[in-house]
Amino acid sequence: MSRRREAVARVGPESRSARIRTLVAEQAARRGARVGVVDVCTAAVAALPVGGAGVSAMSRTAPSHPLCSTDSVSGQLEELQLTLGEGPCVDAFLHGSAVLAPDLLTRDLQDRWMVFAEAALAAGARAVFAFPLQMGAISPGVLDLYARVPVRLNAEELADALAFADLATLVLLDARIDETGGPRDGPVEDLGAYRAEIDQAGGMLTVQLGVGIEEAFVRLRAHAYAQGRRLGDVAADVVARRLRFPPDAEPDAEPDAEPDAEPDQAGEDP
Repeated sequence: MSRRREAVARVGPESRSARIRTLVAEQAARRGARVGVVDVCTAAVAALPVGGAGVSAMSRTAPSHPLCSTDSVSGQLEELQLTLGEGPCVDAFLHGSAVLAPDLLTRDLQDRWMVFAEAALAAGARAVFAFPLQMGAISPGVLDLYARVPVRLNAEELADALAFADLATLVLLDARIDETGGPRDGPVEDLGAYRAEIDQAGGMLTVQLGVGIEEAFVRLRAHAYAQGRRLGDVAADVVARRLRFPPDAEPDAEPDAEPDAEPDQAGEDP
């Protein structure tokens, strides 16, 4: 095994996530602002063999729209895909898996995206990589990367790109939704544990409210927004039964607080 492959093999999920979080936090510090998806995009461009990155918010029930891009080419790519309804970004969102297009001049990719491939090449992109932002059943958007020359991501680079997408998901969903734009408090949390807690809270709300997981998450995020709290903190309160959403409450109504509730036990109904 080569030294490079040995190095790749030693990079576990936790150390990779920690390294990616550090890169993004450093980028946010340079901006003098809280961590945002633009920091994820900028850090990804610096760490990977790509020329630009962008994130689009996407939904099956509401209009999709670009959230950020690092340069004019990535901005054009976001707009093109959402306008044309085709491309790696659209496919990644619809199928829930990464879409890698290392060379848009290849016949199969031009046949696959007849309009987008030509438009992307004209915009200056030769390779495009799209990674869905996912947390359980929730998929709020897609991270897109592009290069001006043909590029194939190796195993380590692909793993890094996926880690950037994971972090973009958490930043997008858990950003404090306030009007101040003040600095974010504390570091970005552990990806795996944090995702599990939000998933668990969403599952509990599907039972409490009698709704699907998408609606449950909307209600969870709406409460976080209304109270000026982070999504993870609200999810923790739901899981610990300190907070309960009455089934007949309006989406923006105040849930019932249960400060003395016992921790959730396996096998009990939420």
